[in-house]
Amino acid sequence: MSFMGSRWIDLANEVGPSFAATAAAHDADDAFVADNYAVLKQRKLFSALVPEEFGGGGARYSEMCAALRQLARYCPSTALAVSMHQHLVAAALYNHRKGRPGQKVLEAVGGKDLVLVSTGANDWLASRGEATKVEGGFRINATKTFASGSPVGDMLMTSAAYEDPKEGWQVLHFPVPIRSEGVTVNRDWRAMGMRGTGSGSVVLKDVFVADAAVAVRRPRGKYHAVWNTILTCAMPLIMSVYVGVAEEAAERAVAAAKKRPDGATPVLLGEMENLLTSARLAADSMVALAAELEFAPTNECANAILVRKTLVANAVIATCAKAMEAAGGSAYLRAGAIERLLRDAYAAQFHPLPERKQQEFAGRLALGLDPVA
Repeated sequence: MSFMGSRWIDLANEVGPSFAATAAAHDADDAFVADNYAVLKQRKLFSALVPEEFGGGGARYSEMCAALRQLARYCPSTALAVSMHQHLVAAALYNHRKGRPGQKVLEAVGGKDLVLVSTGANDWLASRGEATKVEGGFRINATKTFASGSPVGDMLMTSAAYEDPKEGWQVLHFPVPIRSEGVTVNRDWRAMGMRGTGSGSVVLKDVFVADAAVAVRRPRGKYHAVWNTILTCAMPLIMSVYVGVAEEAAERAVAAAKKRPDGATPVLLGEMENLLTSARLAADSMVALAAELEFAPTNECANAILVRKTLVANAVIATCAKAMEAAGGSAYLRAGAIERLLRDAYAAQFHPLPERKQQEFAGRLALGLDPVA
């Protein structure tokens, strides 16, 4: 789908060059892209998916995927961190359209430009941390990792395990204002790539969550239908970022190869083009499956998304590796961007689900079993 003249892609191209100018510095010192976030917040990107009636930009879901893909060509860390916020907004919008709770989140993001922070991927089915029942709510104690954007986030969308005296172990899903008493954001993100995402840990110590704030209760350790919504809303946005990374690496490789077109160069570039096309096709298919947030939240839909997620991740990593090979030895040096883009690309495999777990998910579903053991 083409979005020529899209307000949000135009914004990515407008602010992107300044983001690109500082991307290497953020990578070198593990610094969160706070200045980039400030610019994007001022330009209302964080509320872009929110309907206009709630104070947002009314962007289409596929348009946001395209905008993040373009933004990633300038600064992958910024695009990836923003995608974590956007998938929470997308899920709230989907739920609101289906008559489920979501409007309050949309109003908060649209009216107050709140930045949302997710911890769902690393929590998965069991959730990290523990909820203890107290009068009027729960006390939460947990350490949440991979909390992208947390250094400047406003609201943590998270979960904790609770042993209900009648129903047994459950997982409670709830929001927590990051500036709540007992919440500590650690600056401990030290990673191979995507170093500017601010994806460190957040500690919750005796944080109170009211009963009314609990949005979802589900059995702990079992696959629940809520994940069909979460995965389908999240993964096309997130993997669009990685396609942008691969596109930038490929373009740089072609530019470098033109300076020394030896006998092997055309074949290497042809291999790279095939890999990049595979990544693009799989990502475009993911976006199409999300159907502008009008999808059916079935196990089969989530499975199709996860299969394509693996295809995108593998093709993106292979594209960036081939870009380095095609560009030659100079691409191995940190002075160039391809080395950094390849390190950023490797993060794609760790978003849910990693390849082996995804294959088990697909295989169990084919056998008529629950998708997760």
